[in-house]
Amino acid sequence: MTKITVYSTSSCPYCTMAKDFLKENKIEFEGINVQENQEAAQEMVKKSGQYGVPVIDIDGEIIIGFDKNRIKELLKL
Repeated sequence: MTKITVYSTSSCPYCTMAKDFLKENKIEFEGINVQENQEAAQEMVKKSGQYGVPVIDIDGEIIIGFDKNRIKELLKL
């Protein structure tokens, strides 16, 4: 089973678009709000080198931003 984590904030429109895209394709993911979870925010920066969101982790492959084509490629959609 593919493990997907979406690091996001509540005010980020691209985060919402990424999560909606996954939901529309019936793909389970863990959403983590890095505004509310500083430990997760540090984990996100360590994985990606980025402070911006969304950061999407698909089985260890890091996607910065809402890159629909890369997500589709990794999930074979």
